[in-house]
Order: sequence, then C-alpha cells, then structure tokens
Amino acid sequence: MKNAARRWLVVGTTLLVSGTAAAGLTLAQEASSRSPAPVHYAGLINDYTPSAAVTKGGPYEMRGKWTLDVDERRGFARFSAAITMETSDFGITQGTVNKDEPSTRGAHTHHISVTDGVVNSDWMRSCPKFSVPVTDGFVITGMATIAGNGGPAPFGNPSPVTICVLGGGDVKYSNITIAFGAPASSHFGTQAINGVVVRCSEPWEQNSRDCTLEE
Repeated sequence: MKNAARRWLVVGTTLLVSGTAAAGLTLAQEASSRSPAPVHYAGLINDYTPSAAVTKGGPYEMRGKWTLDVDERRGFARFSAAITMETSDFGITQGTVNKDEPSTRGAHTHHISVTDGVVNSDWMRSCPKFSVPVTDGFVITGMATIAGNGGPAPFGNPSPVTICVLGGGDVKYSNITIAFGAPASSHFGTQAINGVVVRCSEPWEQNSRDCTLEE
C-alpha cells in the first residue's frame, strides 16, 4: 500500500508540475504575442506655411526632423524638432522673392521643444482629417518653447501645441501633425503641419512593427 501511495504521489506531482509548466509556457507565448506599444518615435517634417497674405515672408517651406518619447505609465510625452524654413518659389510669383538672390528667401531655423506633453486618445476630435482616412492614433497637448536661429523666437514663447500621431491598418503610426496656437501661429500658421513617422521602438529600444509596412 505504501508503494502504491508513493507511485500515485509521484504521478500526481509530475502531472501538477507538467500542468504548471504548460500553463506558464502558454502565458509566456501570449505575452510575447502582445508587443508593447512603442514609446520612442522619430520622423520627418515636410510642409508649407500659408502665403505672405497670412504669414509674413510666406509661404515658407518647412523641412526637418523630430523625435517623440512617450511615458505610458504617467501619460506624459517629450517632443523635439529641428526644422529649416525659407520662402518657396511661390514667393517669386507674389513678388517677395528675387529668383536671382537666394538671400531674399529669408532662410532660418527653428528648434522646438515640448517637455510637458499630455497624452490622450481623443484623436478623432482633435486631429485633422485626411483624404485617405486614418483609423488609429493618439494626441499630445502641451506648451512648446521655440528658438529662432538659436536665439529666442521673435514672436515669443511659449505657445500651445497639439501633436497628433496617426495611422491606419497597414501602418499603425504613419503620420504626424503639429498645430500651434498664438503666438507661434503668427509665424507657422494655424493649420496642421504635416510629417511622416519613419521609425518607432518599444521599451528597451526594441524595434516596433507599428511604424513600418510589413509584407
């Protein structure tokens, strides 16, 4: 009887350990299949301001790079951008640019910093519409500090800003838009400034598939 009891104890213990191991493996597989949301983003800005009738010296071409770090736990974000601006060829048509003198294009730079951004999911109400609709995203609101040619921006600081990170079914996060309030809107315009998400990564700098097109 004692030997039989021992055998049943060994079998029961083995089944219990096997079941626990199997459950642990299932949970690990489920966890690995749920990739964490990206927390680091980077991309490019490519857009135009309104014409000189709205923005002095415009329409400016805007070209630059940006980065975004999101603290999911606290719901805060840090954004920075470095862009160049100069009057586009339309300035020749409106008489504000001499095509033979590039200096008349008013080339200059801006560095933009947002350190207190608040993250929320109300992108459908807060973000611009696109001709090819976006279906996912999030919004960051906060105050932006802006430098002009390395010094204080002539229009003053700080300015409210709304940053939207948006995308669709194939690339979850593909677009970024940046919209300024006063006083920065007097220079950049009140419209959304458009850019592209080039890459994003998960915690511990693991590359995320949320910002790329997977074949």
